[in-house]
Amino acid sequence: MSEPRRIGVFGGTFDPIHNTHLAIAHAARDQANLDLVLFVVSANPPHKRGANLESAEDRLALVEAALMNEPDMAPSRIEIDRDGPSYTADTLDALHDQFPDAALFLIIGMDSLIDLPKWRAPERILSRAYLLVVPRPGEDAAPESLRGKYTLLTFPENDLSSTDVRSRLESGDPCTDALPHAVSDLIKLRGLYRECAEHSTRR
Repeated sequence: MSEPRRIGVFGGTFDPIHNTHLAIAHAARDQANLDLVLFVVSANPPHKRGANLESAEDRLALVEAALMNEPDMAPSRIEIDRDGPSYTADTLDALHDQFPDAALFLIIGMDSLIDLPKWRAPERILSRAYLLVVPRPGEDAAPESLRGKYTLLTFPENDLSSTDVRSRLESGDPCTDALPHAVSDLIKLRGLYRECAEHSTRR
């Protein structure tokens, strides 16, 4: 009998996706022997309600561009096509239905691991997926209740964030050092992240 397929689940707003996201996916794939990493684009993240996000379809398009030459990685619109908030527990249930014979591995940062007991249905999350955790600078105090339920990935300290990238894009910096070339080109083609500051002044 063959081993079950090992699928990494990497969720986020990806607003926009950048090189560190890809580096995390590579680290998870290589260190956990994953067959596939799914980039799940969040449509309505419950922790970012009211945030000025680019549209889900635009963010998905950027992820698709970033993964064009990544054969072991794929975009997922499973949360975009589902009504309501993008709860991780519901997404893992849906992915379990989609890949019933696969072993799921949820890729999250240490900050999210620390906060996980406060998420919706954390016990359901842990029953559906094993956790692969990316270390964060200055954060290493995981809840005792989660001991043995995750693996800490080896990953170099990195503080690049989508917030930083958006700020630079707003100022006219093309961020070619932080973005895959295809993503940078698509942002320019679609005129994305030019009105972020304008949107924030309207609220």
